[in-house]
Amino acid sequence: MIEGILREIGVSEGQTVLDFGCGSGNYTLPCARIVGEEGRVYAIDKDERVLNKLARRAKALGLENVRTINTFVSSKIPLETGSVDVVLLFDVIHSYYFNSNGRRRILREVHRVLKPNGFLLFYPGDPEVFNNRAELKAIKEEIREEGFHLEKKRCGEIIHEDRLVRGCVLRYRRGGVEKWGKG
Repeated sequence: MIEGILREIGVSEGQTVLDFGCGSGNYTLPCARIVGEEGRVYAIDKDERVLNKLARRAKALGLENVRTINTFVSSKIPLETGSVDVVLLFDVIHSYYFNSNGRRRILREVHRVLKPNGFLLFYPGDPEVFNNRAELKAIKEEIREEGFHLEKKRCGEIIHEDRLVRGCVLRYRRGGVEKWGKG
């Protein structure tokens, strides 16, 4: 089910995916199955225990293409510029975790690590679930202002806090102009 939504919104075989704020891996593992042996999924989170558990789950499932990265992004995602096809920001860039400045910092880093024609998949999470229209509008505007344009929307059942809810995933394409330089 989750794999179907991810495929429909653009995750495909051979891609390099970054699951930012991956938590327990609800999206990391389906992405790893989709991208296959030729692809790679980087799972970033600030909780080392969660990442260790995710690494064990991936190994038990035979998914050798998952790499966990323990970090709380203060300035830079520890990946090369232009090295990622798809970035997932699922239920992570909202006011529970980041203020507007923090979100913008993350979006700049996402822009930097994405390949020139890469894309960002955004699931709002809390702002959508709790119908916080003002926050959702502000986040979408920040995404646009940081060099992304909305390309596609896919709604259906999605995982939010380990349960299925109805939600929408938005696909934003990275702008073609290099806005942020090399560092």
